[in-house]
Amino acid sequence: MFRRFVLFVSIVALIVAALLAFMFAEARRDPVVRRMTIAAAGWPVGVPPVTLALLSDIHLGSRAMNVGRLERIVDQVNALRPDLVLLDGDFVEGVDPVAGTASAMQLTAPLSRLHARLGVVAVLGNHDHASAPGAVTRALRAAGITVLTNWATRRGPLTVVGIDDAVTGHAIPAPAQDAARLLGGVPVTISHAPEVLPLLRKGSAPLLLLGHTHCGQIMVPGGSRLTRYINEGEPLYDPRYRCGVTRDPGRISIVTAGLGTSRVPMRFRAPPDMWLLTLRGR
Repeated sequence: MFRRFVLFVSIVALIVAALLAFMFAEARRDPVVRRMTIAAAGWPVGVPPVTLALLSDIHLGSRAMNVGRLERIVDQVNALRPDLVLLDGDFVEGVDPVAGTASAMQLTAPLSRLHARLGVVAVLGNHDHASAPGAVTRALRAAGITVLTNWATRRGPLTVVGIDDAVTGHAIPAPAQDAARLLGGVPVTISHAPEVLPLLRKGSAPLLLLGHTHCGQIMVPGGSRLTRYINEGEPLYDPRYRCGVTRDPGRISIVTAGLGTSRVPMRFRAPPDMWLLTLRGR
């Protein structure tokens, strides 16, 4: 009986070890490229389609993301040849200003290699604000990236509307949306977290691009996310905006799973991903 018990415990331990190894490898795998074509209202006649690459949640400084992996992801993005790259926040991991500043200093070299004819535009996320927002912003600008803080920028036929992070209370949509109206163009709104949704005016942000949720990061059978129980005190997300595409009247929201991890360097049934969106006329 004792031998059977030892054998049973050993088998369970091996299964758990194999599962943990798989989850760690899954967190560090090349991101899945998800593709979608969107017929945008108000698209200028005769203007060809524009492709957008959406990336989020790099979390440099976590065990799932280092400079080498980020460089490989940059190469993967460049191979897709997007017209515009959008970076949706949480560039560094954690809430420690010292560690956040150190991680931010490593962002510039790999991200400066992103190539897109309409440029690269970013907003900050909750980890950036909680650790080293100034250092992250400086590192991104040194890489030639436009950082939007409740503001907008025109890029070809598009106007990127960048709303700051809602989780940390920095989101102020009105200035960004007012600036976008003056710039004209087809609006594409980026903000780090789905928590920005209640702050948006009705009918605004016909295309809203989000991150933050990691698509649950560790999803157990039945649709629950294990990270809900790991991250005590973190606001729960509306399940409709946890992952992927959500269609509401007058709005398409896309939530990317992101590239890195938070707190635990593991993923299960929520692989890292990026989106390649093609916007065109109707």
